[in-house]
Amino acid sequence: MKLAPALLEQWLRDYYFEAKFDIGSSGVENFSLGELRERLHISQRELDGVVFCDSPTLGDSKLREAIAKRWATGRVERVMTAHGSSEAIYLILNSLLHKDDEVVVLDPIYYAFAAFVEGIGCRVVRWPIRFEEGFTPDVDDLNRLVSPRTKMIIVNFPHNPTGATATVQQQNAMIRIASKAGCYLLWDSAFGALTYEQPSLPEIGDYYDRAISIGTLSKAYGLPGLRVGWGIAPPEVLQKCTHLRDYTTLYLSPLIELIATRAIQNAERLVSMRLEQARANREILTQWVNEHEDVVRWVRPAGGVSCFLRLSGVRDVPEMCRSLAREAGVLLVPGNCFGFPQFVRLGFGGPTRDLESALTLFSKHLHDQIRPAYIGS
Repeated sequence: MKLAPALLEQWLRDYYFEAKFDIGSSGVENFSLGELRERLHISQRELDGVVFCDSPTLGDSKLREAIAKRWATGRVERVMTAHGSSEAIYLILNSLLHKDDEVVVLDPIYYAFAAFVEGIGCRVVRWPIRFEEGFTPDVDDLNRLVSPRTKMIIVNFPHNPTGATATVQQQNAMIRIASKAGCYLLWDSAFGALTYEQPSLPEIGDYYDRAISIGTLSKAYGLPGLRVGWGIAPPEVLQKCTHLRDYTTLYLSPLIELIATRAIQNAERLVSMRLEQARANREILTQWVNEHEDVVRWVRPAGGVSCFLRLSGVRDVPEMCRSLAREAGVLLVPGNCFGFPQFVRLGFGGPTRDLESALTLFSKHLHDQIRPAYIGS
């Protein structure tokens, strides 16, 4: 497999760890182990009791049961744990897809989906969601793109990077389209717990037997460093995944599984406070966008903690983001990491004080960048 450069990861590698203010990431504020122990009542005795033995290939039974109870109507046989959602994506796509398979991929989308599909040698059919239409998924477009040759449809709602989401009616339409074609429907639900005006979307495996969903503790739960994700899929799909895992990561650490199990069993305790913070931050960001409407356009995010801002008058958005990081210590992700060079991804899931400070610095930097363009026009 020949993979394209991971532009997003390259950008984060260059600027994330040195940034003073992070408004580029797409997750909520991270938890410390001490905070987790307090909120989830994990005792020192429990931690000391962990034995660093091997774990089952598909994951510890208690962790799989916790995932199944919350997202798979108790069907443990449909659950596989993974080292973050990235491994789940890798295992599932490489287990099911082959060269020349036709795959419909939402555009834009998390880079790993498109990169793996292209690297396998599949025929990629892009399903665009458009800024002018509020990044709303047009299921009529999807219906036209799907053919009898389609092997898989890949979507992620709530959406990264735009913050858009789908309605239950749109989700049902996607399921009907996939069912008619007889193809897999892969749904990345990394931000499923983070919605504002509507409840979280249902788990698609309850409605379609060729549905696959992917989840993670990295985005909505503030635990990216734990590196825990999962796939929910038909048992025969998970069996194919174990073949690849036998040659790669084998299993998760028992210590990680203990913490992840407790986090999922008590997910509301983690999500509720971070969602409250995200709501407040979204209002601050809304006011900021309104104050800069001469140079910034957006679609107010309906889910997740990132938005896709379209900038006017900035001649080189990546260079602006580089200078913002170097000169002001603010991390922002240029849209070319998603194939949209005139946009930036702005994350608002972090501490409110950091968001306010970063937006002040971004405002000054943005207008300094734009002023010469206006003077010369």
